[in-house]
Amino acid sequence: MRNVGIYIFDEVEVLDFAGPFEVFSTASRVFQRLQPDSAPPFSVFTVGESHTKITARGGLIVEPHFHLGTHPPIDVLVIPGGIVTAELEKPSLIAWIAAQAQRAQLTASVCTGAFLLGKANLLVGKRVTTHWEDIADLRGLLPNTQVLEDTRWVDEGTVVTSAGISAGLDMSLHIVARLVGKELAIRTARQMDYEWREAAYQAGEVGGGVE
Repeated sequence: MRNVGIYIFDEVEVLDFAGPFEVFSTASRVFQRLQPDSAPPFSVFTVGESHTKITARGGLIVEPHFHLGTHPPIDVLVIPGGIVTAELEKPSLIAWIAAQAQRAQLTASVCTGAFLLGKANLLVGKRVTTHWEDIADLRGLLPNTQVLEDTRWVDEGTVVTSAGISAGLDMSLHIVARLVGKELAIRTARQMDYEWREAAYQAGEVGGGVE
């Protein structure tokens, strides 16, 4: 079983974190329905800077499961977007992201979460994406990174980035396919009544999909 840790913060975009949470938790339910004697593939939890409740965009109040000093080991780190200006100015958070990325199997971002990965020096020399409104700003922040437009997600091995909001669902389903199998990803999307948009950047080609 892999631990999926999703960082949440004030002004986080709701679907940026709730979308991946739903994909990984639904994947585990679907998997256990198919293989009831096997352990679920994912354990999903949220991590906040502290145990204090956070206020997401739109005023949704959420209490994180853990904070930066108490969470279990993280195998898949997900950094959602939203208004990340304040988060970029927190050296302890950036150091935490960098440290977790070193230990995790992979690190993923949704939307402007890519700015936090960039601040943690995780995107140098890689191909990445973010919300279409933020492409120019991310290019300005990361001159040594190729920021791609018009793609839902970009898989660079240990780092996977996605475009805005709903693209995090497509990226998360890709991660399920990559770590467990495409059949589970397809069944998960079906269970969610979601039309999975697979096409993205992967293994050197724009427009490629999950093999």
